[in-house]
Amino acid sequence: MVEHGLVAPVLALVLWTLVVAVWMVATRIPAMQRANLDPQAAARTRSLSLEPEVMWVADNYNHLMEQPTIFYAAALAAQLAGQADGWNVALAWAYVALRVVHSLIQGTVNVVVARFAVFLLSTLALAALAIRTALAVF
Repeated sequence: MVEHGLVAPVLALVLWTLVVAVWMVATRIPAMQRANLDPQAAARTRSLSLEPEVMWVADNYNHLMEQPTIFYAAALAAQLAGQADGWNVALAWAYVALRVVHSLIQGTVNVVVARFAVFLLSTLALAALAIRTALAVF
């Protein structure tokens, strides 16, 4: 049987991103309705004047389109290179768990110091995954 150790955390983060997308829509549409905003007003979301809590979720969705793209590439590269060992799988799951915590912090209380600490830890997990894979490949 082929080992799919790094595919599971990749799919978990994809699914989490979809959860955040639903969360964003579920908060943004009612907020726009409360503010009597025309949907076209969302053409440039930074110009929306919605409650901060609504924008926090949208900001987090955008963040899930940024650094996690490197995670997807690194995890899938490790999988393809035969580097889905216990350490890399653990690092990948740590990255996913930390990104979920990051989302929950940003989408609820948005304490920047806490959010940054979790971001830093997730970045270290991602760096370790990428470096371990690069060392094995090169």
